[in-house]
Amino acid sequence: MNETVVGTSVLRRDAPGKLIGQARYADDLVLPRMLYAATTRCSLPHARIVSIDTAPALAIPGVHAVLTAKDIPGTNAVGPVVKDQPVLADGVVRYVGESVAIVAAETKDAAMAAAAAVVVVYEELPGVFDPIEGMADGARKVFAKGNIGSRTRLRRGDVAAGFAASDVIVEGDFTTQMIEHSYIEPESSVATIEPDGSIVIYAATQYIHYDRDEVARTLGVPSSEVRVIQMTTGGGFGGKFGSPLPQCHAALLAMKTGRPVKVTWTRGESIGTSIKRHPYQMHYKVGARSDGMLQAVEARLISDTGAYLVTGNSVLGKSTTHCTGPYSVPNVSADGFAVHTNNPPSGAMRGYGVPQVTIAIEQVMDEIAHRLGMDPVELRLRNALDIGSTTATGQVLKGSVGIKEALRGAGAAAEAFRAEIDQAPPGRRRGVGVAASWHGTASARRPSEGTTVVNVMKDGSVSVITGAVEIGQGSDTVMGMIAAEELRVPFEKVRVFTTDSAVAPDCEATTASRVTYITGNATRRAGAEARRQILEMASQDLEASVDDLELRDGVVTVIGAPSRRRTFADMVFERGMQGVTAVGSFIAEIVAPDAETMQGIPHPTYGLAAHAALVEVEMDTGRIRVLKYAAFNDVGRAINPISVIGQSSGGAVMGIGYGILEEVQLREGRVVTPNFATYMLPTALDVPAIDVGIVEAPEATGPYGAKGLGELAANPGGATILCAIRDATGMMMTRTPVTPERLFMAMQEAGVSTR
Repeated sequence: MNETVVGTSVLRRDAPGKLIGQARYADDLVLPRMLYAATTRCSLPHARIVSIDTAPALAIPGVHAVLTAKDIPGTNAVGPVVKDQPVLADGVVRYVGESVAIVAAETKDAAMAAAAAVVVVYEELPGVFDPIEGMADGARKVFAKGNIGSRTRLRRGDVAAGFAASDVIVEGDFTTQMIEHSYIEPESSVATIEPDGSIVIYAATQYIHYDRDEVARTLGVPSSEVRVIQMTTGGGFGGKFGSPLPQCHAALLAMKTGRPVKVTWTRGESIGTSIKRHPYQMHYKVGARSDGMLQAVEARLISDTGAYLVTGNSVLGKSTTHCTGPYSVPNVSADGFAVHTNNPPSGAMRGYGVPQVTIAIEQVMDEIAHRLGMDPVELRLRNALDIGSTTATGQVLKGSVGIKEALRGAGAAAEAFRAEIDQAPPGRRRGVGVAASWHGTASARRPSEGTTVVNVMKDGSVSVITGAVEIGQGSDTVMGMIAAEELRVPFEKVRVFTTDSAVAPDCEATTASRVTYITGNATRRAGAEARRQILEMASQDLEASVDDLELRDGVVTVIGAPSRRRTFADMVFERGMQGVTAVGSFIAEIVAPDAETMQGIPHPTYGLAAHAALVEVEMDTGRIRVLKYAAFNDVGRAINPISVIGQSSGGAVMGIGYGILEEVQLREGRVVTPNFATYMLPTALDVPAIDVGIVEAPEATGPYGAKGLGELAANPGGATILCAIRDATGMMMTRTPVTPERLFMAMQEAGVSTR
């Protein structure tokens, strides 16, 4: 079938409303008799709760409820994998800002005053703030079972033999920082009790069905009595999945008071207490022959998963399986540890453990190239994965491996950038960097699945119902385009509905770069089934084979005889039908890695990328400016090219921030960068125009050849900037972010001339 919609750039239907301020977010919602919530939070990183006195809070006018752990009717524990995070602290608090009590009152001011009036007596306990210290024998324990929340072990080949065969061996330690998702909309939920006693929650979330189930467990009611409706969501990047405390808190207070309750966190609460990107401490040892061919990688990965595991085990697993970068390495040994501390919990964030290891392996690749006197891009090309390559988990790649094309694109961009190196003003140096990365699509722990329902109405318009929620990445538009393509109708005649857990099928979280691939396949199958039903009806009426029929915009014609035609409206009317309904499902084919060696097929396909940057360093201050940037991402097939450009550009900006600006700074577990005045985000002044190259290596199992992009786009950015800094200054920076102070001190210690 020749595509007419897929592959064209389509304006997202939600864009105009967001641009002119008409989109409704959870905090915009005001219901009759609605109460406002506030949270009493612990000010200590680790303590035993001796007593809680809620009487002073209840005495404040306008306060209707003050709840603690003893008031939870169901299970006081949430978590996407391990249920270890309490909804309200029970007996022990493990990080600064942990929820101890929640309040509902007539006004925000009354709620905040009441939350502050709750009297909590603590017995302070020693804290653990460094994962290395937390792993040591005799370390203080965050949990009685110990501080190692999860561990991984990957083994392939013989690393000792690989190092023996190597002519150059590079070894080093790397540290990446904790960072904040920085979505513009903070966490917000509104809960209300329906006349039948069921509860409806309007939320900013990435997974309505997960929230439904966690709220039901907390309330001690069946999931069928909880309905979650996703409001327009102002960004997520992983941060609005995994720790559904606002939804649970709103539901508990609504159930207690019988009135609607709104929970909206302040920016300080959001940055101070929400989940973060895992900080990593990594040791790498990599060997290569004199011709540049990699022989062995040995890695030790230690993540700070904070007070609770959240997604720490699966993030660590992703890091481990991706620790070699997009390169073919015959001998690999990697050990990973997710360690509990009394720092804020870490969880899912765009890249899901891959940006951290990319920082390390790409710096090592540049050092190997330097020692061998080889061009860094050529070194990467020699080792790049290809069709037929075997990954570190033993997976043989059967198709859609566009890393070499991406590297060639980034290499050409780098060469163009090099023409400007000598144009640096006095006292400044310029450098060019190239870095590559990859990202497995969908979950590795178990097969990801998605389901879509397509309804073709009597007038030929189409509704698409699926549970993969839109959080700003453009997935609703992509699902609409796929349905329009399959049913041969204009995109404008398709509406996509994803926001209601009572109606939409569970398509898992909008995470893991899964939506286009998993739910896109389900949508394509549902559309194809609806088309089949329509053509079968026309085949009967026109007395023609289905293969001889063509469907376009609600009309079926016989190919070569356009006068022989039937409209969809006439066919359903004559049959007494209301339309056509079809269901499509898709489950990714994987083999979950085994526990001992992590050998398996963790992902059905991989996105691959190579980025290039030109930076300028002010030598007497260490100040870094990114002058030019090019991003080449292999997406399999660009369903909506303009969306790919947007995702690629946004990912590059996040990578730049990760490399040189952003850091959640902690002092004894306390966040000391609680707002956007102290937490440094890249702005328009920090980011150049992003040149995006779309690489299309079609994936046979993907919808129209497409695969994931969302996380891939952010993975190489930090490493790209660090490689460019090295080219400019000769300094391999092993700790991110590379702030001016850190770079200047490193240059001073190395004796680098500032002229």
